[in-house]
Amino acid sequence: MTRTRNKLTALKVRSLKAPGRYSDGGNLYLFISKHGARSWVFRYTDRLTGAVRDKGLGPAADITLERARERATACRLQLLEGGDPIDAARERRQKERVEHARRVSFGQCCEQYIEAHRVGWRNAKHAEQWGATLRTYCALLWPLDVAAIDTGLVMRCLEPIWKEKTETASRLRGRIESVLAWATVRKFRQGENPARWRHHLDQLLPKRSKVQKVEHRPALPYAEAATFMAELRARQGLAARALELQILTATRPGEAAGALWDEFDLDAAIWTIPGERMKAGKEHRVPLSPAALALLRTLPRVSAAVFPGPRGKPITTAAGMGLLKEMHPGVTAHGFRSTFRDWAAECTAHPREVIEAAMAHRLKDAAEAAYQRGDLLRRRAHLMDDWGSYCQEGAHVKHSQRTKEAQELGL
Repeated sequence: MTRTRNKLTALKVRSLKAPGRYSDGGNLYLFISKHGARSWVFRYTDRLTGAVRDKGLGPAADITLERARERATACRLQLLEGGDPIDAARERRQKERVEHARRVSFGQCCEQYIEAHRVGWRNAKHAEQWGATLRTYCALLWPLDVAAIDTGLVMRCLEPIWKEKTETASRLRGRIESVLAWATVRKFRQGENPARWRHHLDQLLPKRSKVQKVEHRPALPYAEAATFMAELRARQGLAARALELQILTATRPGEAAGALWDEFDLDAAIWTIPGERMKAGKEHRVPLSPAALALLRTLPRVSAAVFPGPRGKPITTAAGMGLLKEMHPGVTAHGFRSTFRDWAAECTAHPREVIEAAMAHRLKDAAEAAYQRGDLLRRRAHLMDDWGSYCQEGAHVKHSQRTKEAQELGL
């Protein structure tokens, strides 16, 4: 009986030299070109066109007879299942090319995410902070395919800084989660987000409250406010005046240092800080006390900035920080908001919601916040008058005349 398959032997394959096509059976052939190149070929008939097609299975120098038979068997199975070995291979290569073209690195996703959200952030500095944090602590992930990012890789970024830089690590985790969520929506990756906290990383990392030490910004005791303000007013320079305005208005250092003249209506005694310069992104009106108005009216208008630095741009908060370090080491500019808050709570009868509104704080009680739609400007004006007087005269100050009138009217 003539064999229909496995006609060749390894020895026979090595001995064949003449150009031609040598059958092993089962559609498998050893092909030797006129130049002596030797390769394996699977020959079959296209069911639709009836044309004879040859699918290469690899060079005989690298593919053994046994391996060539395995590949031929796989091709026969494809034919039995209605497929076509050549078309299937072409489709597979095309799919691989498409997947490769769609492949995006984690770093590229970070850059695209930041660019997509840039217009929604308060300022350019926020975008810079995002980029700097991700580049610094996710250098390992930056060149990797975003689809390959898993829990283990995320942990390699977070674990080294989770205990020592807990606040930074927590923000980093949130930023990684946001970038990966964006990548999932854009179809660059699939599956659960490996940077999610709830029921995932919270099982691998201790809570922030367990490892992070709460460090309040050093604040000046309010009993020393008048003495400090007297020393501050004796200082020359824009840094001193910016710090003075910040203290009198209970604003944040950056809000005062970056003040622009067109934000002020001195006749109405109101400073309107636009939302893009506020932490919460919401416009904030600040009633100006007589002390704050007097300060502003002494300042020259040489540029759009109230406190101009190089090339007319506002000075930075670093100027005030340097001045404070010299005047009162250990106290921070932001800490004066705590000074104001402590004084208002312990030395006045102003309602809590008025004090919180003066500091541009959102009410924590959602129900209370829903009904508190105004900004309590008139009532805050009384509070700021009292604060301005206290900063000038100290403990001897009583409630302002406006406060007395407000109390009599039940405001």
